[in-house]
Amino acid sequence: MSSPAPRPVIASMPRYVPGARGEVGGPEPIKLSSNEMPFGPLESVREVIAGASAGVNRYPDMFSVDLTERIAVRLGLEPAQVVVGGGSVAVLGHILQAYCGIGDEVMFAWRSFEAYPILTQLTGASPIMIPLTGEAEHDLLSMAAAISDRTKVVMVCSPNNPTGPVISAEAFEEFMQQVPSTVLVVLDEAYGEFVRAPYVVNGLDALTRYPNLVLLRTFSKAYGLAGLRVGYAAGPEDVIAHVRTCVTPFSVNSLAQTAAIASLDAEQELLERVEQVVAERIRVHEALTAQGWTVPASEGNFVWIAARENTDAVVEAATAAERPLLVRPFAGEGVRITIGTPEENDAMLAALDGLHFRA
Repeated sequence: MSSPAPRPVIASMPRYVPGARGEVGGPEPIKLSSNEMPFGPLESVREVIAGASAGVNRYPDMFSVDLTERIAVRLGLEPAQVVVGGGSVAVLGHILQAYCGIGDEVMFAWRSFEAYPILTQLTGASPIMIPLTGEAEHDLLSMAAAISDRTKVVMVCSPNNPTGPVISAEAFEEFMQQVPSTVLVVLDEAYGEFVRAPYVVNGLDALTRYPNLVLLRTFSKAYGLAGLRVGYAAGPEDVIAHVRTCVTPFSVNSLAQTAAIASLDAEQELLERVEQVVAERIRVHEALTAQGWTVPASEGNFVWIAARENTDAVVEAATAAERPLLVRPFAGEGVRITIGTPEENDAMLAALDGLHFRA
């Protein structure tokens, strides 16, 4: 008997590859593969989560009203300009559902976040991938030139995952002036809290000038809530209203909503931990560069080694360490390494320093 056949696009589309987790029964690895924060939740956040767990027999607030209002206050926006979902990936999916369909095009740089082509094809739209520059940066001039009558959404990732560079305010302004007002631009700022470059585009500032711009952000990275899945988009009220229509009911559970609000309350303490990650990122970048690796300037909580044909060898060296190191390879292109604790980063640097080649 034959089984039900999926839509043709489902059978042919790429699969999302999560960060490695190590072998069952083997030594506990050092996980530097998923861009998670190396710290657990703050004690104050853990207490709030524990207290809220008593009410999980009830459905959560369907529209995350309290959290939406708190985010809006934090950003200086109106609640109607914010929509919350089950992680920024889910929110991006809702954006594409609202604005794209069969025959449309969604443009983004490549390589960039690997969920982009998957979410695009799920809507029936076609992904248009514009290669990064030799410096692993967005080629915004080529992206602007490639916009067609079929282009509905353009996704811009700053800092770019997995390579790390940001988009400058000047380059973004020039780009937006070339984008038709009928094309929605999504500025993905999932790693924005880690940025220290003074020239980076300020998404909130740009929102005041462009009615076709939406910001995408998350509590998974800097706020350390990756396991609870909370993300949001911010933009013009009329744009966000259409996105909200597509949000899966009750998609953000009650513990996640409570934890995100508690994290906003503890934001200063959380951002102090972000500073520790930033300091380690700078140290790791300098150490890898001194070893002879090609490492673009990263503003996220990760670094990128352009290992190209030596990608497999880098992964093998990491996993062969006394305590296995899990990193995120992209075959034939490079390896993304999450910034961990100082001890974890030292172990990674020692493992890679032993290789006989550099890329």
